[in-house]
Amino acid sequence: MKPKTNSIIRYIAAFITIIVIALFDQYTKNLVVEKIPLHKEVSVIGDALVLTQVHNSGAAWSSFSGKIPFLLILTAVLSVILIYVYIKVRDNKRFNLVRVLIVFVIGGAIGNMLDRIRLGYVVDFIYVKLIDFPVFNVADIFVTVSIFILFFLFAFKYDSKDLDEAFKKKDKQS
Repeated sequence: MKPKTNSIIRYIAAFITIIVIALFDQYTKNLVVEKIPLHKEVSVIGDALVLTQVHNSGAAWSSFSGKIPFLLILTAVLSVILIYVYIKVRDNKRFNLVRVLIVFVIGGAIGNMLDRIRLGYVVDFIYVKLIDFPVFNVADIFVTVSIFILFFLFAFKYDSKDLDEAFKKKDKQS
């Protein structure tokens, strides 16, 4: 296959993955809304992990509560920036994980954005009661874990030479 064909296939796969993540997130939230009444707790692992339906009109830890238009614009802008970064990262095996993690962040962000557009709030339902961690959802897992791994990669694996290499103009040897 030609390098340009590989890139097109990679972009299509990324797009499909983003859609699958957002749809899976929506599916899990719809199940919770159908099966668990608002604020009722259903034990998964004793009192350590429960499912409960809560509505979050903000972002993480209810920050920016009620600021839906701001959060929608922020999500859209950050998603566009991440798409740009995804496109700019060279097609090199060394950076495959970076591209995958960018796709996961975008998919999760879109999952929560769909809630904000449809409902005016985000449905959260996973509650680690043992440590009283804020209630979260599948989209939050994709975003948070991916960002953590990206941070780890850029803090401990990649150096400035790697970053220069990642964003160097693409050539025909990719």
